[in-house]
Amino acid sequence: MEKKYPIGIQDFEKLRRDGYFYLDKTSLLYKLVATGQYYFLSRPRRFGKSLLISTLEAYFKGKKELFDGLAVCKKEQEWKCYPVLHLDLNTKNYEDKSSLGTLLDENLQRWESEYGRDESEVGMERRFAGVIRRAHLKTGLRAVILVDEYDKPLLQTIGKESLQEEYRNILKAFYGALKSEDGHIRFALLSGVTKFGKISVFSDLNNLQDISMDERYADICGISEDELAENFGDDIQALAKANGQNIEEASKALKEQYDGYHFNPWTPYGIYNPFSLLNTFAKKRYGNYWFETGTPTYLVKLLKASNFVLPEIEHVETDSDTIDSIFTDNNPLPVIYQSGYLTIKGYDQEFGLFSLGFPNKEVEEGFMKFLMPYYTDIDKSKSAFEIKNFVADIKSGNIAGFMERLKSFLAGCNYELSLDIERHYQNVLYIVFKLAGFYTQVEYRTSQGRIDLVLQTKDYVYIMEFKLDGSAEDALKQIEEKQYALPFASDSRKVYKIGVNFSSRTRNIDRWVVE
Repeated sequence: MEKKYPIGIQDFEKLRRDGYFYLDKTSLLYKLVATGQYYFLSRPRRFGKSLLISTLEAYFKGKKELFDGLAVCKKEQEWKCYPVLHLDLNTKNYEDKSSLGTLLDENLQRWESEYGRDESEVGMERRFAGVIRRAHLKTGLRAVILVDEYDKPLLQTIGKESLQEEYRNILKAFYGALKSEDGHIRFALLSGVTKFGKISVFSDLNNLQDISMDERYADICGISEDELAENFGDDIQALAKANGQNIEEASKALKEQYDGYHFNPWTPYGIYNPFSLLNTFAKKRYGNYWFETGTPTYLVKLLKASNFVLPEIEHVETDSDTIDSIFTDNNPLPVIYQSGYLTIKGYDQEFGLFSLGFPNKEVEEGFMKFLMPYYTDIDKSKSAFEIKNFVADIKSGNIAGFMERLKSFLAGCNYELSLDIERHYQNVLYIVFKLAGFYTQVEYRTSQGRIDLVLQTKDYVYIMEFKLDGSAEDALKQIEEKQYALPFASDSRKVYKIGVNFSSRTRNIDRWVVE
């Protein structure tokens, strides 16, 4: 029987009753329940947080039949039906001021219809506390609280400080009921993409156990290498056949494209993106499935607001306080990391520093393609076409062609005139050559606003030096003096040295010389 892939299905009961494939995570679920009470989990979107919440809901409602054959059945003996208060904040657009209040009121009314209401309870937080208390008193079992995408209202209002502050105050008071009604609560899990609410929204909830970087739960969402091998052997074989590959080639392609997420520095293996894997197996074609499901415009807002130097994004070293912190306009890295666009690549235990980088090719390529229209004048629908022609010129040795195309990428640099023009050049060049690097070999060396670039194809090597308001001749002279071409002295390919000068007056390439 052909495997049914649960793509887009986040309801555990539907998944089990309708015969969709389920990767058994219930052993970790049971560990959560058996060893603690209050949890917080941050994971990127489409990593299975909502399915985890739904699975916990079915478990706490005592729906034993849904778990037949799963690991938890060997551990759980009681299967009680607890009162479950499930709040999903992913179901609304929060651009309107009343949106959050309306959603919370709808959920409170639903819970109050089941567990009763005290008219003296005024305000969202008091009504929530009353529901928790009465759910326990009415059923004889303490309440279970599950919150999905707690940070959606805050993410949607980045850049709207007053509205975000209002939402933050509402949520802080609302979640405060978890502390005031502790004696009536059996279990609570709050999940989301980012941690910026962890401090500002949950500041009174010092009993929350953050398992986002806990190695015991590294693969509670996502798919590990062992899980891939154990559960998807036939799928890999079918994928390989459909793409003219052998199994080793298909496995390598999957790893490069979708593996590489590290949610702590101690777990030795990476985690595969489950959404992309399932789509790849279902369609038997590789693609940027995860990236194509969302447009993280809030990331661009943060990058622009901080005047971030994009080439630095791959060589970040930072401490745990930073990657665990709230977002700020000055430092977008926490949100970029928490959202899944960067991951932990290494850890210096002596200094407590984390090295961050792109997790895999899907994220790296998708992120660059997404950024291009925001940093250049190239329309999103034409960017792939322009990069294709740019790469074609590079591969054919047409220097005049690809330099003219480079000028077109930089054209229209009235992009936020207050922006440092040199930094803008850096960012545009980084995006363009990063995208070209998926089809050619590109190396960058950045220092103090200078970009040295080496670009290699099967037939050519291009060594490029860029100057701002200097001269193309000076740029070429620097290549010679610093012997940038020395590593290619015995290379059989044709080596070109290219000096380029930018003009801050014209905001584009002024002149280039080639040797």
